[in-house]
Amino acid sequence: KPALRFKGFTDPWEQRKFSDITFPAGEKNRDNLPLESYSITNEHGFIPQDEKFENGGTMREADKGMYYIVSPNSFAYNPARINVGSIGYQNTGKDVIVSSLYEVFKTSDDVDDRLLWHWFKSPDFQKLIFQLQEGGVRLYFYYDKLCMGTVSLPSLEEQRKIGQFFDSLDTLITLHQRKYEKLVNIKKSMLDKMFPQNGASVPEIRFKGFTDPWEQRKLGDISEIKTGPFGSTLHADDYVSDGIPIITTEHFKTGSLPIDKCGLPQVSENDFSRLSAYILNAGDIVFSRVGSVDINALITPFQSTWLFSGRVLRVRPQNKNSSQFLHTLLETEDVKNDIRTRAVGQTMPSINTEILKTTPLRLPESTLEQEQLGKYFLNLDTLITLHQRKLEKLQNIKKSCLEKMFV
Repeated sequence: KPALRFKGFTDPWEQRKFSDITFPAGEKNRDNLPLESYSITNEHGFIPQDEKFENGGTMREADKGMYYIVSPNSFAYNPARINVGSIGYQNTGKDVIVSSLYEVFKTSDDVDDRLLWHWFKSPDFQKLIFQLQEGGVRLYFYYDKLCMGTVSLPSLEEQRKIGQFFDSLDTLITLHQRKYEKLVNIKKSMLDKMFPQNGASVPEIRFKGFTDPWEQRKLGDISEIKTGPFGSTLHADDYVSDGIPIITTEHFKTGSLPIDKCGLPQVSENDFSRLSAYILNAGDIVFSRVGSVDINALITPFQSTWLFSGRVLRVRPQNKNSSQFLHTLLETEDVKNDIRTRAVGQTMPSINTEILKTTPLRLPESTLEQEQLGKYFLNLDTLITLHQRKLEKLQNIKKSCLEKMFV
């Protein structure tokens, strides 16, 4: 019995052989019917070749008599890529064709296809593949190997409930994925339109009431830039299990910072006092000295009074310039590209205070316009983070349920 179950079901699950509950369903397209060509991807299962490849792929002009017809309600997979999730369920409502390299099968009437589809995405199926796959340099999992495996199944009624549950979960995940992607695309577009491009002195889109041209400045003119503690000033021996956290480069590779000190290097109160020159304030901006040198993160009240490491550069805005605006300006592609271009080192790009100080910027003189722009992008970032967290939560729920709702 599974660890998690719908109410009303108590019967033990039954172990079934795939040789008993599935049968081959691939039929050669001997009449060379002009059916649409499909591929199978890890993320989306069946997908038209025209969507996957700009020119329709190699199957566009190929002799279609060599391929398999796949009717609706069939499973198909690539034996060489099933270990990375390359399996699909054909629910287009029409016959399609796939490469003859694929394995195609259907299930018996006492199996719910939707439940089986989700089981194919579970760790249990990965274990089965690992146990039965064959080959040398490249491993394969053919249909005859699948038939050697087993799966535990409940009654058909319980199967359907589980299948419907995971379908609903997938619908929610897709919804938040699309909302998240849409907001990310909106932000990308607004970064282009609300900041001057190609040497222009004003942006394409602007808040009402502002008409003055933006000024050309250097980052060092409007901020104080400082490198973190070097050498013997701070080293691993100074770290303690419970103290004041230190931000280092790996903590903001995605542009966001941790909001608690769990897993972060920390130092004692004595070392904190000794390193007072390296304290972070809300509104500071941090850059990585090495690696992803074009990514910056804004220090919020959560990280205020933390420290930063020797692999980090701290930018502290001066003269009433808006921190939120400057953080966003430094996210624009023009600025990021300029920093990447001037970074030194081939395999591991690196920057220093001088490179950051000489970064050219164009910004409005009006602090009010800066604040309005900063607030707009802060709200957009908040929405993006909200949907990202919802998406991650739903994905974690699904992962947990895949482990607990199957035997």
